[in-house]
Amino acid sequence: MKRRAKRPAPGATRERLVEAARSLLEEGGYAATSVLAVADRAGVSAGALYRHFPSKAELFVEVFRDNAKRDLAAVDEAAAAGTCVERLEAAVASHARRALRHRRLAWALLHEPVDALVDAERLVYRRKYCRHMAGLLRQAIAAGEIPEQDAEFSAAALVGAIAESLVGPLSPVSGQPVSENERVATLVRFCRRAVGAKDRAALRSVGA
Repeated sequence: MKRRAKRPAPGATRERLVEAARSLLEEGGYAATSVLAVADRAGVSAGALYRHFPSKAELFVEVFRDNAKRDLAAVDEAAAAGTCVERLEAAVASHARRALRHRRLAWALLHEPVDALVDAERLVYRRKYCRHMAGLLRQAIAAGEIPEQDAEFSAAALVGAIAESLVGPLSPVSGQPVSENERVATLVRFCRRAVGAKDRAALRSVGA
């Protein structure tokens, strides 16, 4: 008697769909990534995709959540050692380097016009990133490494400045030449000065 081929577990199919969507986003961005293309890349039917994700927007919310989780984990790992200000530098550098090394994906996830559901998820990630930065700032204040200040306000300002500074380098149509090391060093130096940390001649290697 001929055995039926085993169907992939629902969780495995869902993960393949998310990974397929991420890879297509990195190749062509949000607008160019269709449901059919994602299903084809994942090796499933469009109907199977819709059983896991009722709409393209909900699929890309999942992609965004997964990528944001990875980004925050990488930031935490980068900022695990050093003085408080060095950890702040490492957190900024880690985020910027990940974006610059995956520019098309970062543009799609952070700046490209998207459905309202995905846009709302961006705000959730931004709040989490702000809370993370505020925690680092509070530690730096307590250690006397930076002046007393409103940590939440400063964190929001830094996160906004980081996002804005990466718009040009990440844009697929800007044609702006970018040196990753130079961009990251400039951004880290700006953040250091913005929170009142003392300048130094050379920054430590941050996430190279």
